[in-house]
Amino acid sequence: MAALLQLYTQINVIKEEYYTRNRIAEENRQREHDAAVKIQSWFRGCQVRAYLSHIHRQATVIQKTCRGFAARQHFRERLKTAYFLMKIHFYNKMAVKIQQRWRGYFVRTYVHNFYARKRYLDELAKKNGQIRRELEELAEQQRKERERTAMEKEEKEKYTQAQRLHFLLSTKQCPGVFNSPFRQEPDEMELRLRRVKPVRTQSAPKEPWHLNQQPLSLQYNKDKLPPIHKTPQGPFRPAVEVQQQRYRPLEPSLRVATSITALEEAREELRRQEWRTRLIDQPFVPFSKAQRNRRYESLLHTASPYQQEEYGKKHFREEDQDQLKGKQADHFTPR
Repeated sequence: MAALLQLYTQINVIKEEYYTRNRIAEENRQREHDAAVKIQSWFRGCQVRAYLSHIHRQATVIQKTCRGFAARQHFRERLKTAYFLMKIHFYNKMAVKIQQRWRGYFVRTYVHNFYARKRYLDELAKKNGQIRRELEELAEQQRKERERTAMEKEEKEKYTQAQRLHFLLSTKQCPGVFNSPFRQEPDEMELRLRRVKPVRTQSAPKEPWHLNQQPLSLQYNKDKLPPIHKTPQGPFRPAVEVQQQRYRPLEPSLRVATSITALEEAREELRRQEWRTRLIDQPFVPFSKAQRNRRYESLLHTASPYQQEEYGKKHFREEDQDQLKGKQADHFTPR
């Protein structure tokens, strides 16, 4: 009875201790649960990883065995194929040798006589040597003929030049150009001038009067020309050339040769070329009033009924002040 009375007096302390322990248990229950979950997850993870590692090792062994078997089988097949190809090549090589030996023997025995062909080649070499010597002799003969022709041509030109320069022959009183007193012996041209005779020129045949295209007022009278001396007195040009120069036809002047509308045609051609190469039909002329009365042509995206927003126009900031203030406030809001 006394113990019950003592317990009844301590019931408030017991209640307070009960609630305290219960509160402490409630506070530690979640932490203990999390710790238990972590321990279980770690243990189960170790089990699963060990099992997966075991499975991977077993799968690796199976794959290694299968792949080794397949590789050895493929290698055996490749080895058989290579050995077969080697034998085929060897047999082909031996067959080629047998064929070439047989064909060589057959050709040497029944087709081409070796000694007859050797005699033919010797005769051919001798014939080629003889033909080569004859060709060399012919080339030498032709070279000498060309040299002789060139010498004759040169000698003829020198003879003609000596005939034209015969007036430079020296006399007893006056030495010539080619016979200088300061030389020990006269020049070669001086010796030629002594041997040759002067050129005898003949007057050119006169053209008929009706073949001359010049007007009668501009033609010269051929009878009034001074007679040409039979003995030339100097290095004159050929008579035919002089006659052609005297009676050459009139040449039209620049005023007659060009058209009267040549300037307008040139300007029109220049204008066509400029029009062909220019890119703008109405070029801009600065410092002029040509652009002042021109009508303004509006753009397509601004003149269409489907009008765009006002962004980018002149008064954009003045029309959308509220929207602009909101954007500025959002932009400058500190983070």
